[in-house]
Amino acid sequence: MLRLAARPPQRLDQATELDVQIGGTEANVAAACARLGLRTAVISVLPAEHAWGDRTVRELTGHGVDCRGVLRPPGPEDVDWSLVRQARLAHLTGVTAALGANLRAVVRRAVDEAAAARVPVSFDVNYRSRLWSPKEARDFLTEVLPRVSYLFIGADDAATVFELAGEPERVLEGMRRLAPAATIALTLGEAGSAVLTPAGVRRPSRRHAVTVVDRVGAGDAFAAGFLWATLIGRDAQQAVDAATALAALKCTIWGDVSLVSRPELEELLATDSTEIRR
Repeated sequence: MLRLAARPPQRLDQATELDVQIGGTEANVAAACARLGLRTAVISVLPAEHAWGDRTVRELTGHGVDCRGVLRPPGPEDVDWSLVRQARLAHLTGVTAALGANLRAVVRRAVDEAAAARVPVSFDVNYRSRLWSPKEARDFLTEVLPRVSYLFIGADDAATVFELAGEPERVLEGMRRLAPAATIALTLGEAGSAVLTPAGVRRPSRRHAVTVVDRVGAGDAFAAGFLWATLIGRDAQQAVDAATALAALKCTIWGDVSLVSRPELEELLATDSTEIRR
């Protein structure tokens, strides 16, 4: 995704120039995990011989993301599915699925490839009302979620798409019926999160005092922090705390990607202070 934005506190109709950000939910997660030390790769499509396509590849590669799976020109039949089959985890989102029936087929294929190779699937619902209706999203997600190992969903999306509202525990129980094999992270905005694990519901150990610079990508940072901690062998509580800390750090950074190193994240996790130093 290409984001053109007026720098705060300007409104768009005041701006004389726009800031350029390269991102997109799956790319944000891949970049954040790569910056924390994991090996990541993306499968996507970009136009051939195009400046923005070239810049996108440069920026993702600069974060440490393997872009061998980026097709130029597009050709879904040429997808290198070995990137999924050889992975420790495949991360997908509802944003891509919302872009049309052809891309929903690609997401289904990714889930099939992961299942055949016994690769866990992570899925972020990330509902976008301008891309598809709640019913379209619900119909597709009801098909996919039983095969998911890690599920990320915001409280607003749970209410809009699945008509699940109320106390977090109630929402999580409803989501468990849809994704019975998954660890389910319910994000609650300013109220933090609640994560349903095999050992019960886990909440962040602490809240972080944040001066918000840019909220875009905070949910992706939460997913990245949780997956990073899980993949390096941390327990469920540590994964929740890492997700919370990385999302808080992201809010202090302009742009879509969480530009945070592992030492920075580890330092915040190790301190008793709730204040983020910048």
